[in-house]
Amino acid sequence: MLAFLTEWYKTRFSDPQAITLMFIIIGIGLALYFGAGLLAPLLVALVLAFLLEWPVAQMSRLGISRTAAATIVLVVFLGLMLILLLGLVPSIWRQGVSLVTDLPTMIDKGMLIVREFSADYPQFVSASQLDSMMEEVNKMLDTQHLLDLGKQLLGYSASLLVLMVYAILVPLLVFFFLKDKDQLLSGSKRFFPANRDLARTVWFEMDQQIFNYIRGKVIEIVIVGVVSYIFFAVMGLRYSALLGVLTGLSVLIPYVGATLVTLPIALVAFFQWGFSAEFGYLMLGYGIIQALDGNVLVPLLFSDAVDLHPVVIIAAVLVFGGLWGVWGVFFAIPLASLVKAVINAWPNASSPKVALDNE
Repeated sequence: MLAFLTEWYKTRFSDPQAITLMFIIIGIGLALYFGAGLLAPLLVALVLAFLLEWPVAQMSRLGISRTAAATIVLVVFLGLMLILLLGLVPSIWRQGVSLVTDLPTMIDKGMLIVREFSADYPQFVSASQLDSMMEEVNKMLDTQHLLDLGKQLLGYSASLLVLMVYAILVPLLVFFFLKDKDQLLSGSKRFFPANRDLARTVWFEMDQQIFNYIRGKVIEIVIVGVVSYIFFAVMGLRYSALLGVLTGLSVLIPYVGATLVTLPIALVAFFQWGFSAEFGYLMLGYGIIQALDGNVLVPLLFSDAVDLHPVVIIAAVLVFGGLWGVWGVFFAIPLASLVKAVINAWPNASSPKVALDNE
């Protein structure tokens, strides 16, 4: 056993570049795990700068200075975000307030249906189970629960102040990342070991894949959200803007997000129409949207960016989402692709050494 472990160690860790790659990955992983909260504005700015680098680079090739290109791209991007927020957020807020206001009525209607079902089929829902359900509902609607909800909303108000600070810091960081990209990259090299050619090989393999994935995911969110909102609005579904946004954001979690967002859509449609033709048409149309997203849009957008088995994708969402929350879910597929690239590039006894390049 000891001889086997010794041979395995020599095979996998005899290359100094492999050791360097391992330490770089571990160091970045530990920094993200323990410092993600403190570094949140920096990480957000890095992601945005990574996405906006392409138009800045294209403008630089046309002879425009990086400072001017970064300014133009950032102003256009912030303008589009401002238009989106001013046009979308008020509608979502109004529909969210309306949903909270109508929630007690919807719960009463739901409990009436459950009572009728219990009376007709007592073998499935007994009277004691119905009483337990009523107690839980009453706890949700009692005064203390509402007070706790108010405290949570106050906490969210404090979070809004933090978001306002981020709204100032993040654009400034994005501007400097875009304007001084070469200078910042050159200065950061001193913090990495000199023998990092294998790490560079992995990065060059991942660079375009990460960009394609993030760009494709943003496009998918917009398309699915807009199409879902239009369909819900045409059908006359209540809270169509809110549910459309939820449907668009559900694509962040592959395979699982669509399942989670189906429940509120089905419940709202049921409380609005009951088991009627409109309910059937809505669920059929929603199913068609999800099928077109999974079988047409996703292969079209991610054909070159994602080459992972669905089981690997779901496992990556669970692992990285548990580690880093929403950001872990968003970057689960790129991180899984990174793990795959490292495994493929990791040297062994029979693989050739990575050629050293002059920097």
